[in-house]
Order: sequence, then C-alpha cells, then structure tokens
Amino acid sequence: MTDASQPIADTEQYKRSNRELAAEWSIDVTQDPYDIPLEKLDPGHPSLFEANVVLRYFERLRREDPVHMCEDSQFGPYWSVTKYADIMHVDNHEKIFSSDSRLGGIQLGGQPMPEPDPTFSLPMFIMEDPPKHHEQRKVITPKFKSGNLVAMEGLIRERAGTILDGLPRNEEFNWVREVSVELTGQMLATLFGIPQEDRHLLVHWSDTTQNMSDPDHFDSIEEGFQELWKCWEYFDAVWKQRQADDVPGDDLISMLVHGESTKDMPPNEYLGNILLLIVGGNDTTRNSISGGVLALNQFPDQYEKLLENPGLIPSMVPEIIRWQSPVAHMARTALVDTELAGKAIRKDDRVVMWYLSGNRDEDAIDSPNEFIIDRNNPRKHVAFGFGVHRCLGNRLAEMQLRVIWEEILKRFPKIELAGDPLYLKSSFINGIRELPVRIPG
Repeated sequence: MTDASQPIADTEQYKRSNRELAAEWSIDVTQDPYDIPLEKLDPGHPSLFEANVVLRYFERLRREDPVHMCEDSQFGPYWSVTKYADIMHVDNHEKIFSSDSRLGGIQLGGQPMPEPDPTFSLPMFIMEDPPKHHEQRKVITPKFKSGNLVAMEGLIRERAGTILDGLPRNEEFNWVREVSVELTGQMLATLFGIPQEDRHLLVHWSDTTQNMSDPDHFDSIEEGFQELWKCWEYFDAVWKQRQADDVPGDDLISMLVHGESTKDMPPNEYLGNILLLIVGGNDTTRNSISGGVLALNQFPDQYEKLLENPGLIPSMVPEIIRWQSPVAHMARTALVDTELAGKAIRKDDRVVMWYLSGNRDEDAIDSPNEFIIDRNNPRKHVAFGFGVHRCLGNRLAEMQLRVIWEEILKRFPKIELAGDPLYLKSSFINGIRELPVRIPG
C-alpha cells in the first residue's frame, strides 16, 4: 500500500490521456466472472457498469470472498466489501475507516495526498472526518429538515405535473433527459437560489464529474478539471451576491456564506462542496426516477400491482432506491490495523463498500434480486449509507420520487420501454444515460 505519510506532489496522473489509460486497463466485459481466477476479480472497472454486468461479479464475491483484495487495478490495490453487515460495520466506524480526502477520500482512485495540488484537489465535507465534517454539514442541514421539505412538496408537484403534461404520446423519447434530469435540475436551481434558466449548467457540471476519465468526453482528467473550474467562476459570482445581500437568504449558498465553518473556505473547497451538493441532488435522484421506470417494465407484474393500488407508492419508493442503488460505492482508508470478516486490514489500506452489492445480499434481504413494491421493511437498504455520513438529502430524494409517481399515475395508463437503456461508464454513480420510452395514448 502507498505510504500515506509521504506526500504525492506528482499530478501527472491527471494529465495522461484518457484513451491511453482506457486501453491500458481494458477488460473483456463478456467474460463470465466465475471463469476468472478469484484473485484477479476487479469489480470496480467502470466498463462493467457501462455493460450492466457487474452484479454477477458481486454475486460471486458475496459467496466466495465477501471481503476481497484486488491487488492490481487502475485504482491501485483495494478491498471490496460486498455483504450488507460488513458494509454497515465499515460505515458505522468512522474512527477506524476514514473519509479524509488527504488519505484517499470516498471514491475508487483517490490517492493519499497530504499536500494536494489545489488545482486538482476538491475537498468537501463528505471527505472530512469529525469534527470538521460535523461542523460543515450542520451549516446546511436545516434546509433538509421536515418543515422545509413539506413546504417544497407543492412546488415539486407543480413542476412534475408541468413536465409530465409536456411529454409526447405514441412517440419514443429519452425519459432521462425529458423527465429525470429536468425535475432534479429545476429543484437544484431552487435549492441554490439561482435562475431556472441556469439549471442546465448544474446538470452539465454534474455530468462532468462522472465523465472525467471517459475518453468520449475529455482527453484527460486535467481537461475535465478545467471545465469544473468554470463552475467555481459561476458560483464565485453567486457567493459575492449573497455576501452583499442586506438580508441573508435561505438558499444553500447563503447558508455557506454565513456559516461559521464555511464562510472562509478557499476556492477549491468551495467548489468541492458545491459539486457535492450538485451531484448529491442530481445524480442520485435522477437515476432513481429513471431506474423506477425501468424496473417496473422489467417486472410487469409489479407494474400491474401498482396500477391496481397506487397506495403502494410509499413502499415502492425505497424499493426503487434499493434496486437502483444510485451510489454504487463509497471508499474509506483504514486508520489502524483492523479485521473485517476474518481478513486483516492494514493501516492505509483502501476499503470500498459496495452499496449496490449490499442491497442484493441474500443473507440480509429476502429475494433481493426481485423488485417487490410491497416488500416488508422496504427501508432496509444501504443506498443512503449509514453513520455520520448518511445521505443528508435522503428524505428530499424520497419525496421527489413519491410525488413524481403520484403525478404519473394520474396521467398515464403506462410508460412503456421502447429500447435498451444505456448506462453510465462509472463505478461510483450507478447511472442510466438513456432510457427510451413511449407513452401510449
């Protein structure tokens, strides 16, 4: 393992060609993971997610090696934690397993960098350990309390209705772009207090964070970072506007401007926290909205059950989130030597919690490979994480899903799949890029 006490000043990794890196770490996505030597399994390869074949990798790991070391990958060596109980253990022991960006952060590929280059390092509160994590998180927590969420429901319903009423009938279109992205983009603009016409910028920067290493989008990660710094330029102007306001607003930027632990953030930390809020508010909810339509088409008996009883929507919502698991993983760095499921984890080891796998764990969830909208205890899933880093906007995400489905059922007899979905090339966000559908009528 890399010695975290030694700073990594070399940022050449960000300047290397994405196409060269992709060729260097290519993988045969058609190969059955049961035919690969166990020690060679690398479930974190983004191409496995793009091809939608990674679940079989996790199935084998849960059965044969639930805490699995991959020594050789494009991300360096890492442990895969694939069972529900072990994921819960890691997530609930933040004093053993750190999220600190200087130790590697929360995603595969994060490198220990005690003296990071601020051009390429974007610290954010989810990549801090307590007490700083708590101090910054509590600045924006009031925005997601129940009273504020109740006040937002009417606006979400109005916007969802307008979006749905504008959809074509008997004509194929991309549900992701026309519905999922549109609703989450509008709500993000409201949360930030920026003009609605700028919401597409938020979606663009959210997409950029997930496409940084994709050669079809950027020649290098450095080029992707250059695009992200345009996000800082935009929000730097918003910050200055909020500072000049006579009366503080209740939008997220105003909260950061006036928060004791956030008001003096350097530019890269401000950008990091903005991107955290954008991705948290966009990628997760939009992929659950899309994933629900896909799942109901894959399980038509459940769609009929929903049409017969719309009162099942509240239990269907957490089932959609479990099924889709929009955040596929979170990573940690071991602060001390420890043990997990009989495996010796050494200080500085990188440990990856595969939420997508934990949500398909047969020992924790009954019939986990079935989509069941009236499942008993549907909130038993790890899609939002646990412990101090549990998703701050989980109730807002659930509310948007509930409202959109309530409005869908008022309008449409059914949303039919019109082609195969296209998936995001990312092992972090389990995303759907395109979902071709048709609404009969």
